[in-house]
Amino acid sequence: MTQDIRAACVIGWPVKHSRSPLIHGHWIKQHGLAAAYRREELAPDDVAGFLSNLAARGYVGCNVTIPHKEAVLAASQPDDRAQAVGAANTLWLENDRLLSTNTDVEGFTANLDDAVPDWDGRAGEAIVLGAGGSARAVIYGLIERGVTRINVVNRSLDRAESLKERFGAAVQPANWTALPHLLARAGLLVNTTSLGMAGQPPLDIDLAPLPAHAAVADLVYVPLETPLLAAARARGLATADGLGMLLHQAVRGFTLWFGVRPDVTPELRALIEVDLRK
Repeated sequence: MTQDIRAACVIGWPVKHSRSPLIHGHWIKQHGLAAAYRREELAPDDVAGFLSNLAARGYVGCNVTIPHKEAVLAASQPDDRAQAVGAANTLWLENDRLLSTNTDVEGFTANLDDAVPDWDGRAGEAIVLGAGGSARAVIYGLIERGVTRINVVNRSLDRAESLKERFGAAVQPANWTALPHLLARAGLLVNTTSLGMAGQPPLDIDLAPLPAHAAVADLVYVPLETPLLAAARARGLATADGLGMLLHQAVRGFTLWFGVRPDVTPELRALIEVDLRK
């Protein structure tokens, strides 16, 4: 590697599934940059050592995927978002400091802005299905955008209760049995679970109680159209899919590493769709 090339990478265990090299590689080529983006497969015990020598390895920053998103907090200086969510997915070097953030937050809201431009004006109450790391990022983003009641529905009520402790009164834990009643009041439904993903059990929800103005978002992007999104579209509801979030969450990292803010375009989306269908 020469000093003229700026490089970033994605770290994970495993990491071969990551579409980040395809996304960032597209933007590097589009903007004609002397830059590179690679995969680095790291076992959990190797993460701290790798990050402590990130610059020496020729990297200006990295993305983080499972299972390292929580562990990297201790090896970096997280911002308010990463601390609140309890996980980081984007790291960058600045004045010899390794900083970190969680761009899943803005990836989620930017995707909703793109797919359902007026979503925050009509959301009212929101429902978030699941209580894991993705749910934390979604909840943080919803609170940032002024949603004052977020019903977190999870099979384990204790995990939903822990999100109320983390984020405050905006979060209202609920059991799955409360869904029909909650759906009737909701302007936004978000699935953050793996239900409906290829190879996973289906997400079995009757969307009939949802108001006609409601929007439905699914963080799953394999398949591109989940059964939840198909059911929402059959009802004529506005939807936002998981692929859009994947693309939008990549924007800030690219900007931090390479000094150019890229656009999420139909061309990029089509490129990733082809790869997902392979």
